Amino acid sequence: MNEQKRLERSARLHSSRSYALLQRLTSYLDRYYLDAALGFAIPGGIGDMISAFFSLAYVYFAAFVIKSLPLTLAILNNTLRDVVLGMIPFYVGDVIDIFHRANKQNMNLVNGFVEGDQTVIKEVNRKAWLSAIFIVLLIAAIVGMVYLLIWLTKTLGTMLFS
Repeated sequence: MNEQKRLERSARLHSSRSYALLQRLTSYLDRYYLDAALGFAIPGGIGDMISAFFSLAYVYFAAFVIKSLPLTLAILNNTLRDVVLGMIPFYVGDVIDIFHRANKQNMNLVNGFVEGDQTVIKEVNRKAWLSAIFIVLLIAAIVGMVYLLIWLTKTLGTMLFS
């Protein structure tokens, strides 16, 4: 019975307009290299940020249609890695974008997750944990910088006004 529900859900997701949009985005951004072309055409990382904006469709699909936090974190992992790689200067990042194909990877994650492919689900869980650890470290770094700023302000205030 559980397998039947999964197949029904899979068929419903594959026939949705959101899924069709993801397929078109994957085609345009990776098959036709629009992702890399945006990086070449609009320098300074702005083209990479625009192509990352298109990846929000994958995030939306994972978070609100499939309703899976691990899949959402895995897609964010791929998308942010693509942005960081694309921002490598002197067009090196844009050349890497040609081969990285984060949108195709995201589509494969979505398909494998919906189909119940255990290999993809393990990859999703691994990337989700990496993303969660990165988020915790980032929050810890921000808190540490705030404390450092407070300490520096107190120290400089004491030195200047004493």
